[in-house]
Amino acid sequence: MVRSVSEISPLTTEETMSRRSVPVDALGPSSAKTETTVAMDFGRITVSDRVVLYLFGTPGQERFWFLWDGLVEGALGAVVIVDVLRLAESFDVLERLERRGCAFIVAANRFPGAPVYRPEELREALDLPTTVPVVDFDARERESCRDVLISLARYLLAASRAPRVVR
Repeated sequence: MVRSVSEISPLTTEETMSRRSVPVDALGPSSAKTETTVAMDFGRITVSDRVVLYLFGTPGQERFWFLWDGLVEGALGAVVIVDVLRLAESFDVLERLERRGCAFIVAANRFPGAPVYRPEELREALDLPTTVPVVDFDARERESCRDVLISLARYLLAASRAPRVVR
């Protein structure tokens, strides 16, 4: 996603997969994946003279969680990209963001051969509150990635305007 939508040449950390990475990057039998992320990706989008979005693409596997602490601390929000063929792998990521109080939306990545689910079906499968937006997109298409970021911005704006409950 970062590679598709960034206005600058993104910093990426993709490396060619080797036999040693097979146990770490569990792939399905029909996977054509040849690269894996070994850290995080970085990109940028200038919205206006005063607003710049810094994009950090971080894998969700537990071995990368040490990167999350600094990123989540200053983040306005997050996009959790889910693979509809491996939804169970998203539970730990969603729980981690919820515990940290980080606002997020869920984006289901469309790719060839993957089933398409309605947002309501994904919300139920991921046990998400009705307030969390669920969108589908294609991480390879710039406009589709832009639309996901717009969904996140709208969600954050609406949340900032919602009345707060004082306890």
